[in-house]
Amino acid sequence: MTERVTVLDEGRVTEVPRAVVQGEDVWLSEADLSGATGWEIKPEGVCRDDVCVPLSGALEREALQEREGERWLNVTAFARHAGQPWAQETEERVWSFGPPAHEWQRRAESDVAPDFTLPDFEGRPRSLSEFLGKKVFLLTWASW
Repeated sequence: MTERVTVLDEGRVTEVPRAVVQGEDVWLSEADLSGATGWEIKPEGVCRDDVCVPLSGALEREALQEREGERWLNVTAFARHAGQPWAQETEERVWSFGPPAHEWQRRAESDVAPDFTLPDFEGRPRSLSEFLGKKVFLLTWASW
């Protein structure tokens, strides 16, 4: 049975009208996969931009299925394999995917943190780049 889910990935928020939820795993059809995550199923594997992750053996059996003439990818199983951090809020049907491991590794090779913008306590947007050359203490919190 398919149901509506929300996928957060690479700054995108995508409402997917047809997904299959099995516990913590979310399956997306090939038609919905690219729009929600940027990943595509190709003969060489699951690809995004210039990165392709081969699907073979156990991963292919766990993460790829044919359902009613369509290919579906278990995006959560794929994320686990690709070293992509993820979290889900099952009750609200929301899955969030971070950058794949290769992007984390590339960022970790640099001394420079990626720039981002968040509101301060008064609601004014503040960017990390505003504090270039200054010591910055970041405190984060998440409800999950």
